[in-house]
Amino acid sequence: MINDINESNKDSSFPSKLSILAQELRSEKKRLQQDLDELQSDYDDVKPMTPTGTPDWYVKWTAMLLGVAGIFTMSAGFVIWGQVAYVLSSCGWVYVGMQWSDRAIMIGSAISGTAVMMSMVTGL
Repeated sequence: MINDINESNKDSSFPSKLSILAQELRSEKKRLQQDLDELQSDYDDVKPMTPTGTPDWYVKWTAMLLGVAGIFTMSAGFVIWGQVAYVLSSCGWVYVGMQWSDRAIMIGSAISGTAVMMSMVTGL
């Protein structure tokens, strides 16, 4: 009986339900693959590009913590200690800017660090 059905399907000129389903699945797979490729491209555009676990990564986060600590320390009235922390932070950011070849980080950090050092010198 199964052989009769298979032979009748072979003889018919109409595609079988199985072949239609297979064709639909192939087209759906292709569409989903295109959607996945587009999503991957979107993700690649927005994912962070900074490396993790490298020496400049540690310097970056240490400099960030020193900068925040320096600002809060100066606000608390311990001006000299805050200025020292902020100058060290600026030096760290200049190093990170050099490693990343990012002039904006280097210039911004050097200028703010210089301003704080000038304030330290005039305060002494």
